[in-house]
Amino acid sequence: MAINLATVAKQKKIKYFLISFVDLFGVLRSKLVPARAIGDMQKEGAGFAGFAAWLDMTPAHPDMFSVPDPASLIQLPWKPEVGWLAGDLVMDGKPVEASPRVALKAQIAKAAKLGYRMKTGVECEYFLVSGDGLSLSDPNDTQEKPCYDQSALMRRYDVISEICDCMISLGWGPYQNDHEDANGQFEMNWDFDDALVTADRHVFFKYMVKAIAEKHGMRATFMPKPFSNLTGNGCHAHVSVWDKAGKKNLFHNARDEMGLSKTAYQFLGGVLHNADALAAVFNPTVNSYKRIDAQVTTSGATWSPNAITYGGNNRTHMVRVPDAGRFEMRLMDGAANPYLLQAGVLAAGLDGVANKRDPGKPLDINMYTEGHKVKNVRRLPSNLLDAIRLFEKNKVLRAGLGDDLVDSYAKLKHQDWRSYSAAISQWERDHTLDC
Repeated sequence: MAINLATVAKQKKIKYFLISFVDLFGVLRSKLVPARAIGDMQKEGAGFAGFAAWLDMTPAHPDMFSVPDPASLIQLPWKPEVGWLAGDLVMDGKPVEASPRVALKAQIAKAAKLGYRMKTGVECEYFLVSGDGLSLSDPNDTQEKPCYDQSALMRRYDVISEICDCMISLGWGPYQNDHEDANGQFEMNWDFDDALVTADRHVFFKYMVKAIAEKHGMRATFMPKPFSNLTGNGCHAHVSVWDKAGKKNLFHNARDEMGLSKTAYQFLGGVLHNADALAAVFNPTVNSYKRIDAQVTTSGATWSPNAITYGGNNRTHMVRVPDAGRFEMRLMDGAANPYLLQAGVLAAGLDGVANKRDPGKPLDINMYTEGHKVKNVRRLPSNLLDAIRLFEKNKVLRAGLGDDLVDSYAKLKHQDWRSYSAAISQWERDHTLDC
């Protein structure tokens, strides 16, 4: 039965709706719409000028509309008179192919035709910092190995518990919250679900964490590497593929040593085959590459990958197999676009299944200390420019995600890189001023 948002507004006493979309750089954009106008907005969408966001458009383009998905509705637990809606972008009555949510839905539709349904969960790490972002919000969070530090966790109980209570009220099934490996860093886990549901929740989670942190006089950041001496923010993704009904896990094989099916290995093969190009999406900022293959942090490990490998329950690899029937991708960071993250995994994985790609044998070594001994292991890109170039030349991702999205994304990221390259850093001044 179709959801009528005007009726829902009356039932739930919603006064305003945030009709949103996420642009190619992962920025959440919205219009605040009074409930009296939601009926028309549900049909036509909220209008935006595409050039004003990070989309490959000009001021000459016609109006772009974000058509809300009623199934995505989330009533803000801390402000229940407001409802948030994820939207799909359309222009001239046609989907905007080079937009993140539309791209993910296209991949989901391809998978469905093959009888597949991807389910995922994400682990979003973040720091609680000062308003200017230059220091941690907790000056007493100083342990050399702060991971799971109970005292530091409980000093931020008011923030963490409020976020978790919100997730409980929304029915997300949160099950644990912890202080992570860096001082001032936290992670909160909730139940896995269909890829689109997880992506929508991922978008809202980042907004919710930032909003609640601000309520408490702090700032939350998902920046991949905000502090050079501390472990960066990852966004690990747990992936499995089920039958179309979502009842049977097609990745599971009890007879396999790692508990993975042939389909799972082929899917994994596709991800590994395209991993260097996918870094442009999974690690989309200049700062991202200061997390990958970084110098050892104060805790003793970076917890981020440095090569394209997989193993069993071993966190030094890009892909870990922690349990039967799923694997964890550890490459993604906190800046990853929630929709493009899922779309990239699915496009690469489907290619792996279609072409029966072999991931090779798993490696049972510590990649941080022994990785240099392994021959023929492909390395991840060392900077954003290298990643963009690999991405725009990758035939698999072009075929899967479409030329429009690949070209638009690469164009904007090249502009981003040129902007960064034109900036003069303090490091350059310190090392070159007296040359």
